[in-house]
Order: sequence, then structure tokens, then C-alpha cells
Amino acid sequence: MFMGEFTHSIDAKGRVILPAKFREELGLHCVVTRGLEGCLSVYTAENWLSLANSMKKLKASKENVRAFKRFLFGSAAEVEFDRQGRILIPAALREYAKLTKDVTVLGTGDKIEIWDKGAYETYAAAIVPDMEEIAESLHETLDVDF
Repeated sequence: MFMGEFTHSIDAKGRVILPAKFREELGLHCVVTRGLEGCLSVYTAENWLSLANSMKKLKASKENVRAFKRFLFGSAAEVEFDRQGRILIPAALREYAKLTKDVTVLGTGDKIEIWDKGAYETYAAAIVPDMEEIAESLHETLDVDF
């Protein structure tokens, strides 16, 4: 399980280090793609395959399914770690997430998110006041206590 929040820098070549505990779970390579809310999503090879298999079950005759598949798979890149524990984020993905210098790396359970640090701070400031309402709605769905 991926958990925790870390701040790192992205270098001029577009490489970013991921925390050692994340690298251990990711293995030799992982998949990076566009995420929602303007971040990037990083998946283990196993989780990526599971997601791809789930997406196959959706009806390709629906326009929103085709659009989401293009969004998710069209930008996906398989990446490997270098000796310093960094991954090279392709230019198109850096541009999508507006990654320039400082990034926030978040564990979100089954995947990792990479955000521009300022964008994440803005997002978090906006969403945190609604967290009790969000937790309550999840409680009703999942029947768990937070």
C-alpha cells in the first residue's frame, strides 16, 4: 500500500526521485499516466494490468468510455528507475501536470500521485474544509468509521 506525502524536486531533464518505500513496492518499472485534477498517477505493473483489464469490460460504443480510455492510455508511459531512484517523466506528462521544480508525491493506497507542489497546496486548501462531508458520504457507502 502506498501512503505518505513527500516533497521532491524535478530536475531539468524531467527526472524525479520517488521515496524508497514506494520504489520497493513498484519494482523495476512502473506506469505513469495522466491523473484527475491535474496530477499524474503512477501504478505498479500489476495494478496497471488490473486497471486495463477492468477498462476492457466497459462498452467502447459509449463516447465517454472512448474519451476516458484515450485520456488514460494515450498518455501512459512505462518508466524504469535509474541508479539514484529517479524516474524520467515524459515531457507531455510534465506539461499536463505543470511540473516545473517542486513536486508533491502522495501515496493514495493503490497508486501514487505526483502533483506540482503549488497546485497540490491549492487543491488541498480547497478540499480540506469539505472533508467531514466527504467522509460522511463514504461512511454511508463503505460502512466504515474514520
